[in-house]
Amino acid sequence: MTLHVFREGEGVPLVLLHGFPLDHRMWLAVAAGLPGDHPVLAMDLPGTPGYADDLPEPSIEASADAVATAMAEAGIGRAVVAGMSMGGYVALALTERHPDLVAALALVDTKSTADAPEARANRLRIADEAERGDTVAPVRPMSGTLVGATTRATRPAVGAQIAEWIEDQVPAGIAWSQRAMAARPDRGDVLARFTGPVTVVVGDEDELTPPAGAEQLAALAHARLVVVPHAGHMAAIEQPDDVAAALADLVQRAESQPS
Repeated sequence: MTLHVFREGEGVPLVLLHGFPLDHRMWLAVAAGLPGDHPVLAMDLPGTPGYADDLPEPSIEASADAVATAMAEAGIGRAVVAGMSMGGYVALALTERHPDLVAALALVDTKSTADAPEARANRLRIADEAERGDTVAPVRPMSGTLVGATTRATRPAVGAQIAEWIEDQVPAGIAWSQRAMAARPDRGDVLARFTGPVTVVVGDEDELTPPAGAEQLAALAHARLVVVPHAGHMAAIEQPDDVAAALADLVQRAESQPS
């Protein structure tokens, strides 16, 4: 089972999709801070430990289909889906391929666009290095670059925790995820067509998917934009209470929608 139940409850479920190179544990603090009694679950996407064998050809679409399968197995017919970074790419693909499953959408420190050629080439280089050396070494530096300047300066324990989670990852899974992300298309049109509530969340110190890009993302869907202070790309880990509040608001909006 790759769908972890953080909280059982009543009402529309919240399904959390993690970023790279992490797993469902990145959402622990957010889940702990969520008010209400709605169900909260988090997916371990393909490529994570325990889900790195017998993988299909690398694609974000395969990850989205895996989420749909896991939701069906858990008896979830419709949910608020929140995706961080790579999880945001998967959430958009899920919205495109399985629209009936998505009641509302949260895009956290992510984007809808495809990689530029240089970024795509870098992903493929990292994939090759991780696979060839059977090591997580190519992504170790991310524990420092994913967090914001404030976190780096004042809370080194956050980066240390991210580093521990990175060490737990599987080199073959890192390679798979990088190749999947490198192959993804632009899904701005998917977001523009989506008619449910949308929230875009971004750390004000996010250098990978900066606030200016989040503003453009929010404009595509007339979404609610939440800028999290003193946070980088890992706002969900750096400032989990702020992210939890944004997601709780989205769940409330989803529950108020006509069925």
